[in-house]
Amino acid sequence: MELTKEQAQEFIARRVAQEFRNGDVVTLGIGLPTKAVSYLPQDVSIIVQSENGVLGVGTYQDETCRDSHIINAGGVGVTINAGGCFVDSLMSFSMMRGGHIDITVLGALQVDVEGNLANWCIPGKFTPGMGGAMDLVAGTKKLIVAMEHTAKGSPKILKRCTLPLTAVHKVDMIITEKAVFDVSPRGLVLREISPYSSLEDIRSTTDADFEVDLR
Repeated sequence: MELTKEQAQEFIARRVAQEFRNGDVVTLGIGLPTKAVSYLPQDVSIIVQSENGVLGVGTYQDETCRDSHIINAGGVGVTINAGGCFVDSLMSFSMMRGGHIDITVLGALQVDVEGNLANWCIPGKFTPGMGGAMDLVAGTKKLIVAMEHTAKGSPKILKRCTLPLTAVHKVDMIITEKAVFDVSPRGLVLREISPYSSLEDIRSTTDADFEVDLR
């Protein structure tokens, strides 16, 4: 079964949400990663930090809640959970750089076998800047990359990233609509194969070599 882009992103977000544990302080990058908060298990409560200075982010706003002043780092309207607060950029980035974030989830243009991440720039195309990604990866305890497995049919999991790097040796886990990989000192380890893929499919759409050690 071939998933649409929307279905693939929903599957990835649902799988990402399974990595969260009660009490985790989590930062979700703009785009696909922010969708994970909508799929939290009922028995799991986390604190979501947004780099623009929000602690305690809830789900997306809907018809019952419209406030243009309450947004996440991507400019999307969000709700604030009970006990949430707003802080300035100094405090927000201190949380990120100071090792206070348990899990960071980011999208990516490329990831490689060494856990290197490229997610901010394609040479020759307009780039507004790296944003807070560099700060997030520097201080987080665990970095999960959540992304579609390929881009226009080309692999995004590579032997070596070819785009400008955001971080070196920082990625701990890769979650796509096809697979879940751990990044270990010996390289990539395939942990899960999604119901929408197969080992043969993953091998044919992954540039990098990997071990297979399914859970």
